Amino acid sequence: MIDILGLVFISLGLAFDVFGCLGLVRLPDVYNRLQASTKCVTLGTCSILFGSFLIVGFTSAGMKALMCIVFLILTSPVAAHAIARGAHRSGTRPYEGTIVDQYARDKEGEA
Repeated sequence: MIDILGLVFISLGLAFDVFGCLGLVRLPDVYNRLQASTKCVTLGTCSILFGSFLIVGFTSAGMKALMCIVFLILTSPVAAHAIARGAHRSGTRPYEGTIVDQYARDKEGEA
């Protein structure tokens, strides 16, 4: 039963990864692509790792999978935020259809 649940998590993770890759190709600007790639990593890859943990159990490989999940959950959103902020500071413009540009508001407050 645990093996089936592990395969379900792996399948769900693969689906998130496929949709995240599709988002990287289809979305219009760097900020939307970052959102797609961050969801791809946190939901997709972490689901695959958790499914692998369920299948192998509390072995050394399972513990490494759990440590990788914790590392990805802690670092992926922070890295995406740093990349988005750096892109905005370097002058990369958001898509024309963007409604809210919070970085521009923050920049106006600094001046």
